[in-house]
Amino acid sequence: MALVTTTPRTSVAHFMVWIVASLLFAFGSWLIGQGAWIHIKAVAAQWLLQRAWQETLTTQQPVKPWPWADTWPVGRLLVPRLNINQIILANASGESLAFGPGKVGHGTFLDEDSPSLILSGHRDTHFSFVRDLQLGERLTVQTLQGNWQDFVVETREVVDSRIDTLTRKQEGSLLQLITCYPFESLLPGGPLRYVITARPVGPQNISQVVTSASAGGGWRGRGMMVEGW
Repeated sequence: MALVTTTPRTSVAHFMVWIVASLLFAFGSWLIGQGAWIHIKAVAAQWLLQRAWQETLTTQQPVKPWPWADTWPVGRLLVPRLNINQIILANASGESLAFGPGKVGHGTFLDEDSPSLILSGHRDTHFSFVRDLQLGERLTVQTLQGNWQDFVVETREVVDSRIDTLTRKQEGSLLQLITCYPFESLLPGGPLRYVITARPVGPQNISQVVTSASAGGGWRGRGMMVEGW
């Protein structure tokens, strides 16, 4: 009688465990790589944007940070206490926010058509610092003309984008920083937004501010989706 060779069930089980573990390891490595790439891209982009911003101030013309870019620098944001020095981009589209905080809306900041400035940024890269802003915190914005405007944080609030709106009436010029909330959420794109509102104040010694905010610093915050506001 011929003998029939069978594979022990334990061997099959061990083989399946090995397959599953290998797939999980590969998937986990891919996720880690994706996360690392996001942060590397954010840091490298701010370095290129700083160079483009200096050329913009010199020529007073839009300068793309790289030839295929669909955005360009329109301002500079400093938060001295947190060592933040970021270039503001011309729009707040999903692609632009991967490289830096973006300006929401049209018009040029501090002109008659656009006296206020609304910025959006990702909560896990460039705008991660927003959670650490305190009431009374001083922020500084450099305009396209090279002028500086100081602001002081007046309010911190969490709003629901399904109910609230950023088009609500405000008296005078202001600066608003907006990012997704909560900061620890594993899922991006929720309805809640963390909003910082700052009011303009008198000028200060800007040379000291620039020195204390290192170039390219503060890329840390996942940003808001501006659609629907």
